[in-house]
Amino acid sequence: MVKAVVVLGNSDGVKGTVYFTQEGDGPTTVTGDISGLKPGLHGFHVHAMGDTTNGCMSTGPHFNPQGKEHGAPEDEDRHAGDLGNVTVGDDGMAHIPLTGPHSIIGRAVVVHADPDDLGKGGHELSKSTGNAGGRIACGIIGLQG
Repeated sequence: MVKAVVVLGNSDGVKGTVYFTQEGDGPTTVTGDISGLKPGLHGFHVHAMGDTTNGCMSTGPHFNPQGKEHGAPEDEDRHAGDLGNVTVGDDGMAHIPLTGPHSIIGRAVVVHADPDDLGKGGHELSKSTGNAGGRIACGIIGLQG
């Protein structure tokens, strides 16, 4: 089993811990709690860079090793880092590998201010970011012992 963890936070009181676990080549289970967000849905993505030197802005674009359009977690045509939306305190599932060429270890998780429209909103940003708004909390994914 491979385990990873990301600790999220910002200066406005958004904080949380998210855990990733994967057995063999099976799906990755994502669990955790995030607090300090406004009620409702928030875009939740793995971003390409594990770099927070300039806050969440330096995490780069969504992790997209296959050059696909933005979409929902259940869509075949989607970024590997498209995890959809989270509601504070809910647990979810994602099909993101922790090992191999598309590993998310060392990348960043970003929580956005607004809901992810899952590439279906018709906005000019729908197919690239889900029009999920500003980056309000982030953290780097690291292996967990």
